[in-house]
Amino acid sequence: MPAVTVALIKSLREQTGAGISDCKNALEDNDGDLDQAMESLRRKGFEQAARRADRETSQGLVESYIHTGGRVGALVQLGCETDFVARTAEFRVLAHDIAMQVAAMSPVYLSEEDKAEGDDRPAAQVCLLQQPFIKDGSRTLADLVRETAAQTGENVRIVHFRRLALGE
Repeated sequence: MPAVTVALIKSLREQTGAGISDCKNALEDNDGDLDQAMESLRRKGFEQAARRADRETSQGLVESYIHTGGRVGALVQLGCETDFVARTAEFRVLAHDIAMQVAAMSPVYLSEEDKAEGDDRPAAQVCLLQQPFIKDGSRTLADLVRETAAQTGENVRIVHFRRLALGE
């Protein structure tokens, strides 16, 4: 069993943003394996995020994205629990990435639950949360929101989004 060193704990903390004791415990539980410890922290974060899903998201920010040439743009309201989280780099990057996704992929609904009855288009085409992320097709927008919620320790959700394009 490899020793859990301060350098290993520091490395895991830098990669995940988790607390020092959480990193130490994850490394000890996974025999010093950095990858397994990271996955363990990620699962733990997702479980905690799921428990916070019913919390109010009255804080957050509105992010805009205007595509080069100014012919397509998007506005996104991303909610969280505190203004502290709304000011973090991770939260701002998520809001910007979602606005880019809206501009590029033109979703109609937020999730499959919002889909109109009789709309037989695939959810991955018209539902924002089910769409593959434009920067990494192996993840969906729902995955990105869950990851940010796990990282920040707060409930994070997309409140509203709108896409505007010339001629539409």
